[in-house]
Amino acid sequence: MQIKAIDPINRPFFAGEVSGVDWRKVPTPQEAEAIHRGMDEFGVLVFRDQDIDDEQQVAFSRALGPLETATGDIARPEERRLSMDVNDISNVDKDNKVVARDDRRRLFGLGNQLWHSDSSFKPVPAKYSILSARIIPDKDGNTEFADMRAAYDALDDKTKAEVHDLICRHSQIYSRGILGFTDFTDDERVKWAPVRQRLVRRHPRSGRLSLYLSSHAGEIEGWPVPEARAFLRDLNEHATQRQFVYAHVWRPHDIVMWDNRATMHRARRYDHTKVRDLHRTTLTNEVSSLEQAP
Repeated sequence: MQIKAIDPINRPFFAGEVSGVDWRKVPTPQEAEAIHRGMDEFGVLVFRDQDIDDEQQVAFSRALGPLETATGDIARPEERRLSMDVNDISNVDKDNKVVARDDRRRLFGLGNQLWHSDSSFKPVPAKYSILSARIIPDKDGNTEFADMRAAYDALDDKTKAEVHDLICRHSQIYSRGILGFTDFTDDERVKWAPVRQRLVRRHPRSGRLSLYLSSHAGEIEGWPVPEARAFLRDLNEHATQRQFVYAHVWRPHDIVMWDNRATMHRARRYDHTKVRDLHRTTLTNEVSSLEQAP
């Protein structure tokens, strides 16, 4: 296995392209450890030309760690087309037809166009996300990734001290509300009640500190809400400056893996009448961010 930086001039340690890995085969423990080391260094890894199915994706992903259950969307059980091991990141229904522009599932999914970290709205958030491109539009629909380690490093000392011990509250109710989506059932409002997450995390393997930001974060404990949201907006603007961002232009059968503990990401707009079908497996962090003291 080899990894080369995608942008060795501007971002030599963020986003790497991997060769020598076949996702149709379950990795050995040694191969899995090599991938973990690559993730520790680059935060985002790209695997090209991986024509796989869900069973192969799940088997490979499980070799890297325990998986989350796909409970972060609003599809009803009878609407699902994938197993609960796989997140359906697509604009098609179970009959593989493009959903209507005003479909509730599509409107909820537009929240993915906000900068976020996967599952930060869960008490135990996500570790790795693994996204497999099955069908993509001819153009647009890129996914952008921001390096939260570099963003933290670039803060001035005063701000580093200020953010070090802060606790935020994350909820999908808040992030979707930013876009004006408020069509939640009572059960969904209970399911996505705010959870507590650290604003600064120390990576358990690399030891690096990073900002833990997300569109789901709407409060800082002990702060007035308007002040907290203004401050979080400033931090998000800082963390998503172009020098911290890698924009992935999708090709068919790409797999992109990223570490949610060290990155944020967002989807970009595309022609909603074109099929865009990506399948995501997600490794759980196993412990709350509160247990990973900076």
